[in-house]
Amino acid sequence: MTAVDLPQPRMGFFTDTSVCIGCKACEVACKEWNAVPEDGLDFTGMSMDNTVGLGADTWRHVAFIEQRRPAGEMRWLMSSDVCKHCTHAACLDVCPTGALFRTEFDTVVVQEDICNGCGYCIPACPYGVIDQRKEDGRAWKCTLCYDRLGDGMEPACAKACPTDSIQFGPLDELRERADARLADLLDDGVDEARLYGRDPDDGVGGDGAFFLLLDEPEVYGLPPDPVVTTRDLPSMWRHVGLAALGLVGGAVAAFLGRGARR
Repeated sequence: MTAVDLPQPRMGFFTDTSVCIGCKACEVACKEWNAVPEDGLDFTGMSMDNTVGLGADTWRHVAFIEQRRPAGEMRWLMSSDVCKHCTHAACLDVCPTGALFRTEFDTVVVQEDICNGCGYCIPACPYGVIDQRKEDGRAWKCTLCYDRLGDGMEPACAKACPTDSIQFGPLDELRERADARLADLLDDGVDEARLYGRDPDDGVGGDGAFFLLLDEPEVYGLPPDPVVTTRDLPSMWRHVGLAALGLVGGAVAAFLGRGARR
């Protein structure tokens, strides 16, 4: 088998929040490369965070979380959030037009020229990532710089990160790297360190973009136990099918019974 014939490995992000300095270079690089409209120029009152969260015009969001520690000292938690590119992506399940698709890199992308603005994908996302622009109603989110990947380049946010907090590469390699980093932190006494979205057996089958956190997921605005919102669709459709068969069977029986009486 030649190199050309080898299957493309799944690509993704590992974000190590323990080395994030909150510089927002990732936010700026994402906007510049993807021509994402400006937002966040208004004072939000939320510390150093002028964009608040992910949205149609914020595909990378750096959170600033100020904490008072038990001993009384203060600390900052900083984390660059992004679309998780779920293994089991509910947004794909509900999109009626095929605007959302899974790429050869196993990432999830919205094709804006096909999106009809129905908005079904928005409540389907367990992370609240996808959003619509008010101007045209279409859905937008991180593409993991799909155009750059096709040219053998890393995503703009990872390229711009000065501390390697955002790491890009084959997902299996990133998981190994994350496991080693977590082990080092635990050995150093950072007992609150944990991985989020790394487990393939979680409610979404693991994330294509996962994180090393220094506190509970809720502190970072992440759901503690995300579950693919369309997990019950197959059984629901089976029940619908059985109910439909029952109705058809009942109608046929009634028709035959009426004919026999005649």
